[in-house]
Amino acid sequence: MIHSSRFRHSATALAHSVSPSAWRNSFAVRPADAIFAPAIKVGIAASLVLVAGGLTGQEQLAGVASLGALTSAFGRYQPYRRLAPMLAIVAAAMLAAVGIGALLGSTGTPMAMQIVILSVIAGVAAHVFSAFRITGPGAVILVFAAAAGSGYAHAPGEIPRVLAAMGMGAAVGWLVAMAPVLLVPLGPARLSVARAIAAVVRLGLEAPRGTGDNDAHLGAARSAVQGARESVALSAMRPRRGGSRTQRLQNDAAQLNLLLDEAAAALEMAGSSDTDSLAAALLQLSRHEAHLRSLRRSPSVATAPDSAPVSQFAAPPRFWAPARAGLRSSSSASQAVRMAAAAVLAGWAAAWLGLDHPLWATMGAVAALQGMNYAITVQRSIQRLVGNVAGAAVAMVLLSMSLGFWPSVAFVIAFQVLAELLVLKNYTLTTIAVTPMALIMTGLGSHLGPDAAFSRVADTLVGVVIGTLVAALSISMADRHHLPAGSLSGERGAETA
Repeated sequence: MIHSSRFRHSATALAHSVSPSAWRNSFAVRPADAIFAPAIKVGIAASLVLVAGGLTGQEQLAGVASLGALTSAFGRYQPYRRLAPMLAIVAAAMLAAVGIGALLGSTGTPMAMQIVILSVIAGVAAHVFSAFRITGPGAVILVFAAAAGSGYAHAPGEIPRVLAAMGMGAAVGWLVAMAPVLLVPLGPARLSVARAIAAVVRLGLEAPRGTGDNDAHLGAARSAVQGARESVALSAMRPRRGGSRTQRLQNDAAQLNLLLDEAAAALEMAGSSDTDSLAAALLQLSRHEAHLRSLRRSPSVATAPDSAPVSQFAAPPRFWAPARAGLRSSSSASQAVRMAAAAVLAGWAAAWLGLDHPLWATMGAVAALQGMNYAITVQRSIQRLVGNVAGAAVAMVLLSMSLGFWPSVAFVIAFQVLAELLVLKNYTLTTIAVTPMALIMTGLGSHLGPDAAFSRVADTLVGVVIGTLVAALSISMADRHHLPAGSLSGERGAETA
């Protein structure tokens, strides 16, 4: 009976991948805020390394360095104290991936074995990123980096050059991502507090009307307030010499905490009969949110004390201790194994079919399985496939123009910035920008014809189909996100019958 239930659950999952709702949801555009700053940082990092590579005559290595500069795309909105070690881990992973790829390429390792090794890299990276809660492009970038290293290094003597290019790119990405700490050290904390206030205001407006899932919104609002407190605590500098800058930062952080106190108080009033007090509190919070999203200093809630000792801030969670627990997580390890298996099968299938770039199929499977559950895996698969088709059409036009190095650089930077602007809104639109960017970047310093765009679509199709099949066959019985609400009780009843 267990096997029957398992088969039925997998069959239902496969049916979901071709359902109208799955495809409809894949094209939904979500609201997103604060998207310009991360996109600008990625654009600056890519510009610096690509221009430097062009000026020094290292055009192909500039493409490798620009991959390293994508380090700046990870960990967006994290407090700088947490962002620094996160990006260092990403940079180290990038170096390891490109180094392994270069070693495989220089030793003439067969493609079948390269697919296996790069798939293992993707699985391990996904597990590590999950443990350290590192958000961003994910493990697929490491497969791209390893493939770039393999494609560049044809002799052992070229490995140091690849490593140097990746190292310089990653260093630039780290520095560009961390640079705002000098001007707006509380920037991530301000945004986190603004988002927490927005969640409380949204809950307060919906609770009296009885609209939506109030329990879910209440939990989300409380989680947002708690996360904002952690962000403020991480962003508040420890007083060292008692300088004016440190004192001002401490006072601003104390004001952010007072704003969160107001938000927590409004949260407790949500659903109460005192609607007048709640309305006044929500109005005031809305003003605070608008102020926080500007470049001005934190809005004043109460007279801050002359001294704001760090002890007044809640102790933020440690960085390494939770990661050790995450590394021992069986669910994360299982997801990593599924990703690696899907990546291997996709790459082998693409090679068996005679496709020119089987590692692109591996990347397609990895990208699909970066979703948190099966429903998101299907959604990402649809989005990546449709986005690749549209993006390949754009790339075909650009590649047929035989662009020189500098026009190619301009397009790569523009597409990278566009992808970062769209990534939180819709992954289909993001992939439309990423596909020509990746193809042009691959062709820097070498010729890549329009036929590469067709190969990209074919490889992606293989990757997402196999990724979806592996995800459906290995789906957890507890994963029901793909089921319509009305079918949940029916399936549970069938399991217990």
